[in-house]
Amino acid sequence: MLKVAIVGCGGISRSHLNSWKQIPEAKIVGACDVRAEKYQVFVDETGCNGYLDFSAMLRREKPDIVDICLPTYLHADYAVKALKHGCHVLTEKPISLRMRDVDRVYSAARRANRRVMVAQVLRFWREYMALADAYHTGRYGRLLSGTMLRLGNMPKWSWDNWMRDPERSGLVPFDLHIHDLDFIIATFGSPKNVVCDRARNERQDYIHAIYHFDDFFIATEAAWFDCKYKFQSGFRFQFEKAVLEFKDGELTIFHDDDTEEKLADEPTGEENGINLPKTNAYYNEIRYFTDCVLAEKDCDRVKPEELKEVLRLIRKLEK
Repeated sequence: MLKVAIVGCGGISRSHLNSWKQIPEAKIVGACDVRAEKYQVFVDETGCNGYLDFSAMLRREKPDIVDICLPTYLHADYAVKALKHGCHVLTEKPISLRMRDVDRVYSAARRANRRVMVAQVLRFWREYMALADAYHTGRYGRLLSGTMLRLGNMPKWSWDNWMRDPERSGLVPFDLHIHDLDFIIATFGSPKNVVCDRARNERQDYIHAIYHFDDFFIATEAAWFDCKYKFQSGFRFQFEKAVLEFKDGELTIFHDDDTEEKLADEPTGEENGINLPKTNAYYNEIRYFTDCVLAEKDCDRVKPEELKEVLRLIRKLEK
């Protein structure tokens, strides 16, 4: 049985917890947060022990896996610390705001002979996987264009308002747009060039970026608006023989013979409390990570060189 400890019990940690509870080879043994009321929820649900101090949790629980759901600026430091304690590490995205931390974390993993993976969840999201499959198989002919969006309101619920601090979260490029950019790099490779416009003040942040490839382009939008704007995400990709549109949580394939089809339904995840769509993608990524740990193999579906390329392009968007 793999002993799992979660550090950071707000926001996205709910989706992680729900997924770990579905992994029969794993057991939550510890939950750590600077707010006792946050880790207490995990204690009540799983019977694990709660901690205010991360080092104390590592010493007492000796976890096999540490799942890092902390604010962005803490990911790399906590990952290295857990790896030095002999733990496998799953960390929320991004790995860091700094490209050099990619090598720092992966080097620590190699020295410890432990697995590490950044939870880039779109790589495990079935609608995005279907899109990647359509591109790689050429099932609908050549790709002509794509549009991706990820829009919401400026977060006001984060601990110490860290998400609104550019030095700690990186704002929309690192927290929101990174999902779509990571999928672009993983699926289509590096673009030839990027054209970006950004509108930002202390209350909101909007990015419009177009990624140009040899035979197609992908236009993207990402935003935190200064209003009660309901979160939405999706895509529309134009192939020679079909248009694939993911909208309102449903993927539709519009064929060139005027027929259309839907992606078949599947069991969904639980509510996560932060207005993310229901999905089993979080389970998919944690199941994959667990399988890599059990098989003692690297988590090759998320490669360090891809993470570095994503961070390199994000830095270009900021200029």
